[in-house]
Amino acid sequence: MVTVFGIPGCDTTKKAMGWLKKKKIHFNFHDYREAGISPKKLDEWCYAMGWEKVLNKKSTTWRNLTPKQQQSVTNQETAVQLMQEHHTLIKRPILAGPGKLIVGWDEQEYESGLL
Repeated sequence: MVTVFGIPGCDTTKKAMGWLKKKKIHFNFHDYREAGISPKKLDEWCYAMGWEKVLNKKSTTWRNLTPKQQQSVTNQETAVQLMQEHHTLIKRPILAGPGKLIVGWDEQEYESGLL
């Protein structure tokens, strides 16, 4: 079973879930805003994929941080701490399943990793 981690109003999360439905891949949805996300889970993702990939520096939330806050993110520990404070800084969507972890929307990666 695949779990989609994201925010329901996010266009890329919607696109990913639409693709999964079209391919008849069953999934659970985990809403960061409603259910939160544990520091342990963020650490696991960052360890597997790199904190630079999990942290969404293209988000409006990132752009709204002060330069001091942005500059304070220099390693996995500070990135996870900031993502805990601002869930919208987590790249969306993140798909996790047995032996699988995909960050963001990439149809080719979904095709090769999930089918």
